[in-house]
Amino acid sequence: MTTPNPDYMTDPKGHLVPINLVSDADKLEDQTVNDIVKFATDLSGQIARFKGHTFDDVNTAAELMGEQYGVRKGGQKGNMTFTSYDGCRKVQVQVADNITFGPQLQIAKGLIDECIEEWSEKSNDEIKALVNHAFDVGKEGQVNRTALFSLRRMNIKHPKWKQAMQAITDSIRIVGTKSYVRIYERKDAQASWEMIALNIAAV
Repeated sequence: MTTPNPDYMTDPKGHLVPINLVSDADKLEDQTVNDIVKFATDLSGQIARFKGHTFDDVNTAAELMGEQYGVRKGGQKGNMTFTSYDGCRKVQVQVADNITFGPQLQIAKGLIDECIEEWSEKSNDEIKALVNHAFDVGKEGQVNRTALFSLRRMNIKHPKWKQAMQAITDSIRIVGTKSYVRIYERKDAQASWEMIALNIAAV
């Protein structure tokens, strides 16, 4: 933390240390970190404003199109893709559900275990592997959502299995949504799309 008095620097305990007692290396490190954090804070604010303006722009465009055609552009969840006339730039807006699972999930796991035990040696090893992967055995309370939803797509007629799949469905809780914007460009309409990196780790 920078102190108002240039003759002192504040240490981690909040003590004021005379600047002549601070090593040159510590002063350089402090200045470097403070400069980077200032630039990062400014940039973060710019990105936040850019995101807000972007959503304002696409929502306004969607509403104007809706006035023309009587329907709103995008699906029920608000997913939309806007493309430039030359086909070389596009903006994708995606709205994803934030999902968690209720206590019915443990009931589903118990029913599935009973199915596998009942089937015994006739059980398909691939199904066993998928079940273990879905519930991520060894990590208490963890589930693999992709594998879990794959179980529901299996065409298994056993009544207990159907009960388990219904329990999985009943366990799903949508606790919120999050919106994402991704921007792409390409050299010409035949080239592959390249995403414009807005993530500092991807630049």
